[in-house]
Amino acid sequence: MKQNVKACMAMLFCLSCLSWAANAQHEVSGKVTSAADNTPIAGVGVTVQGSSIGVSTDASGNYSLNVPSGDVTLVFSFIGFATREIPVNDRSLVNVTMEEDTEQLEQVVAIGYGTARRSDLTGSVGTINASELVDRSPVSAVKALQGRIAGVEVLNNAAAPGSSARIRIRGINSINTGKEPLVVVDGIIGVDLNMVNPNDISSIEVLKDASATAIYGARGANGVLLVTTKRGIANASQLTYSGFVSVGARQRSVPSLNAAQYMEIYHRAYDNAEKYDPTGYAQGKYTKFDPADFPLLFDASGNPLYDTNWEDEVYRTAISNSHTIALRGGSEKTRYSLSMGYTGEQGIMINSWNNRFTGKVTVDSDVKPWLTIGGSVMGVRNKQHVIDDANGALNMPRLVTEMIPIVPVKYPDGTWSKNNDFYSSAEGDNPVRVAQERGTDRITSQLYGDAYLNFKLAPGLELKTQFSALLDDDKNNFYSGRELRNLSADQRGVASVGIEDRTYWQSENYLTWTKEIGDHSITGLGGLSWSQDHYESLSVRAENFLDDFFQWRNLPAAGTIAKGDIGSGINESQLNSYFTRWNYSYKSKYLLTVTGRYDGSSKFGKNNKYAFFPSAGIAWRISEEDFMQSAPGISNLKIRASYGHTGNQELGSYASLQFLSTANVLFANGLQTGLFRSSFGNPDLKWETTKQADIGLEMGLWDDRLSLEVDVYHKRTDDLLLSAPLPWSTGLDGVTRNIGSVENKGIEVSISSLNISRGDFTWSTSINWASNRNEIVQLANNNADIFPGPWFLGQTNILRVGHPIGTIWGKTRLGTWSTEEAEEAARYGRLPGDLKLADLNGDTTIDGDDESIIGRMYPKWVGNMSNEFTYKNFDLSFDLRFSYGNDVINATKHSAEDRQTLTNSYATVMDAWRPDNQDAMIAEVRAWGTYYTTNIDSWWVEDGSFLRLQNIVLGYNLPEATLQKMNVQQFRVYLSAQNLFLATDYTGYDPEVETYGFSHAQGLDFYPYAKPRIINLGVNVTF
Repeated sequence: MKQNVKACMAMLFCLSCLSWAANAQHEVSGKVTSAADNTPIAGVGVTVQGSSIGVSTDASGNYSLNVPSGDVTLVFSFIGFATREIPVNDRSLVNVTMEEDTEQLEQVVAIGYGTARRSDLTGSVGTINASELVDRSPVSAVKALQGRIAGVEVLNNAAAPGSSARIRIRGINSINTGKEPLVVVDGIIGVDLNMVNPNDISSIEVLKDASATAIYGARGANGVLLVTTKRGIANASQLTYSGFVSVGARQRSVPSLNAAQYMEIYHRAYDNAEKYDPTGYAQGKYTKFDPADFPLLFDASGNPLYDTNWEDEVYRTAISNSHTIALRGGSEKTRYSLSMGYTGEQGIMINSWNNRFTGKVTVDSDVKPWLTIGGSVMGVRNKQHVIDDANGALNMPRLVTEMIPIVPVKYPDGTWSKNNDFYSSAEGDNPVRVAQERGTDRITSQLYGDAYLNFKLAPGLELKTQFSALLDDDKNNFYSGRELRNLSADQRGVASVGIEDRTYWQSENYLTWTKEIGDHSITGLGGLSWSQDHYESLSVRAENFLDDFFQWRNLPAAGTIAKGDIGSGINESQLNSYFTRWNYSYKSKYLLTVTGRYDGSSKFGKNNKYAFFPSAGIAWRISEEDFMQSAPGISNLKIRASYGHTGNQELGSYASLQFLSTANVLFANGLQTGLFRSSFGNPDLKWETTKQADIGLEMGLWDDRLSLEVDVYHKRTDDLLLSAPLPWSTGLDGVTRNIGSVENKGIEVSISSLNISRGDFTWSTSINWASNRNEIVQLANNNADIFPGPWFLGQTNILRVGHPIGTIWGKTRLGTWSTEEAEEAARYGRLPGDLKLADLNGDTTIDGDDESIIGRMYPKWVGNMSNEFTYKNFDLSFDLRFSYGNDVINATKHSAEDRQTLTNSYATVMDAWRPDNQDAMIAEVRAWGTYYTTNIDSWWVEDGSFLRLQNIVLGYNLPEATLQKMNVQQFRVYLSAQNLFLATDYTGYDPEVETYGFSHAQGLDFYPYAKPRIINLGVNVTF
C-alpha cells in the first residue's frame, strides 16, 4: 500500500513538473533601431510567432514582453521596414536593427477601387497628407487644399464661420451643370468634405486626368477627390489628442466717410443740388443743414457729437477652438479606431458663429485567412448662425459700409439709431441692431457609413462587396424682427423654416486579379455598382407676428401664412454602372492602363440613358533602362500620356421630362383651376462629355533631391446642357438641349527640392504653377451671345464664342466731363461733373449698344511656393500663394461711390469731381434725389492679382528623453497663421471673392463676408 502511495506521489510530482515546465515564461526586452542612422523606431509591432502575444515599441524604441520557454521566434514589423524574424534562444535581451524596405517606402496612392505605387501611375494624381491638412487649416480640409496641388483651385465665396468652399480642377467644364469634383470618402460617394474632421483624414488624392478619373465615368468630368481616413493599427494601441485655440480679425479695412467727411460731402451735395435739379431746388426739395433740427446729433456750432466707425462696431476679434480625441489600435487580426471632435468658430462679425461635433468609428477584422470584414460610421452635427445673406441686398457688410457715421449705436435713452435719423438718408436700421434681431440658424445632421466583405478567393484573386449609405438632414430657421426697417418692418416680422432630407445608398461589388508572370505584371479590376439618391424638401414662410418672442419656433402664432408661402418637393435618381480597369507593367519600365465604365442614369432621356466612358494611359520609366544606369544624377525619369472620356450628370433629376403646372383662369363666371404645359421634355437629353488628353513628364535628380513634374492637357466638353429658344407660339421660352462646347487648355508645373541637409538643419522648397485657358467653342441658337446675369447691376457677364467663361461685359468709363467739354457733354444730356462714358457706336446716346468686353475673371496663371526649415526639434514652414491676370468687379462702388448722401459712402468720394479737381473718375457729389443709377462700367473692374502669405507654421517636438519621462510617444506644439499678409492693388476687402457662386461670375464682389486673418496655437499629443 505504501509503495502504491509513493508511486502515485511520484507520478503527481512528475506531472506537476511537466505542467510547470510547459507554462514557464520569461521576460524578453530590447531596443529596435534603424540600420540607416541607428535612431530608435517607435510603434514597431513585436509579436510571438504563431500566437496572439504582442506589444509595440515605445517612443525610445524599447519593448518588453513575457514569452514561453522553448523555441520561440519574435516577429518585428513596421511600415517602411523589412519584417524581421528573430529566434529568442532563451535570451532575455534581444536588440534588433531594421532595414528600410524600398518597395514599401515608395508612395502608395489611392486610384479608385484600389491603390497603386506612384511610380506605376500613367495618370496625373496629386496628394496631400494628414500633417499638411492639420497644420495649415485646422477647421477645414477643403481650405487646406489651397495652393497645395497644381491645377486645383479652392473658391471660398464667403468667409463666414462654417461656410463651404468650392473646388475647381483644371478650369470650368460647364455653364449650367455642376462644376464640383466628385468626392469619395473611404469609397462612399457624395460626402461633403467641408463637414469631415481634418484630424480624421490620412490623405487626399486628387485625380486630374482622364486616365485617373474615367473609372468614375459619368461623375468624373470635374476631377475626383479620394479621401482616405485613419483606421486602426495592428498589435498596438494609440491615444491621440489634437487641439488648438485661434484668434481671428479682419485682414483689411475699407474706410467709409467719417463724421467730418460725411458732413463735408453733405454740404457739397446741397450746394450742387440747384445745378442738377433746379426745379426741385426751387421748390424746396432740399433742406439746408440746421443743427437745431438735430440736437441729439450736433452741438450748436454744427459739429457732430458722434463719429461712429461701423467697421469697429460690427467686426470683432473672434476666438475659436477645436479638440479631437482618437483611440486607434487592435490585435493582429482586428483593428479599430474611434474619434470624437468638436470645433467652435466665432465669426469676425458679431453674432456669427458655427459649432460642429463629429464622431467616427471603424472596425476591420481578418476573421478567416480568406475573409476580412469591416465597416465605418461617421456622424456630424453642425449648427451655423448666419447674419449675412451673402447676396449684397442690404446684408451685413453692406450695412456696415452705408450706415451714416453721425449717429451712435444707441442713444442715451437706449433707443436704436437708424440711417434716416438725418436728412433724407435711406431708411434702415444700424447693423448692430440687425445682427441681433435678424439671422438664420442652419443645422446640418449627417450620418454616413459602410460595411464591406473582402474575400480572398484564390492567390491573387479577391472579391470585395461594399454597401454604403448617407443620411443628410438640413434645417434652415430664419427670423427677421418686427421693427427692422427695409427688411421686415412692413411685414411685422418674417419667419421661415426650410427642411431638406437626403438619403443616398450605393452597393458596389468588384473583383481584383493580380498576376506576376516573369517580368510581366498584370492587375485586372471588374465590377458593378448601383446607387440611388432620394431628396425631399419642405418650406413654410410666415408674417405678421404680435411680438418677437416665438420667431420661427411657433409659425401658427403668425398672422399670415399664405398659400404661396408653403412649398414642398421630392426628387429621386438612380445610377447603374459597370466598370473595369487593367494595369500592365513590363519590368516596371513600360506601363499601360486601360479603363472603361458603362453608366446608366435615370436623369437623362429615354434614348440616351446609357453611355460608355473609356480611357487609356501609357508611361515609360526611362530611368529604369540599362542605358540610364550610368547617367549622372538622374534618379527618376518618366514620360506618360493619356486620353479618355468622362461625363457630367449634375443636373436636375427630371430635366428630360415634360411638366404640367396648375393655374387659375376665369371661366363660367368664376375662377377655375386648370393645367398647362410648363416645360418641354427632351427624350434625347444626355451627358455632357469631356474628352481629355494629357502628356506628363516626371524627373528626379540626385536621389530625388530635386524633383520636377510637368503636365500639359487639353480638355473639350461637348453636349453642354443649354436652353434652346422655342417659337413664341409654344408659350415657353426654351427647352434644354445638348448644344454647346467649351475647351480648357493648360500646363501645370511642380518642383520640389531638398536645398540643404546638413547636420541638424534641413531646408526644402516646393513650387507649383498652373495656367489654364478657357474658351467657349459653341453655344445655342447659332452661337448667339448669352447674358447670364446677375441682373440687378445690368449685364455683368457675357458668354460668347471665342471667349472664356467669366468674361466681363459693360460700359467703359473715360472719366468725368470737364467745364471745357460742356458743349460736347450737353449733346449726351450731361453736365460738367457727370460721368463720361465711351460712345462706341458714335450715335451720341449711351445705351446697351455701347457695352463691350471689359475684363476676364479667371487668372492667367496661379501658383504657390512653400518652404520648410527644420533644426533639431524645431520646424518652420510657410506658403506664398500668388495669382496673376484676373479682374474683379468691385460692384460695391454701385452704392458706396455713386449714390452719395443717400447713405454713407467710401472715403474715395472725397476725390470726386470739383471745379478744382476735374481730372476725376468719380462724378461730382450731389444730393440724394439726383444720384446716378449706375450699372457696371470699367471703373468697377479692378486688377485682382495678388501675393498672399497663405500659411505659416512654427512647430516644436519634445525630445525623446522628455517623451520617455512623460510616457508619451509624441508631443508637438505649434503656432500657425492663415492670411497673415496680402499684397494687391484691389481696393476691396479681398480679391478672392465669389458673391453668388456662379462659374461665370467668379470675381463679382458685392459685399460678401470678408476673409479673416487667423492665428492658431495648437498641440498634438500621442500616448
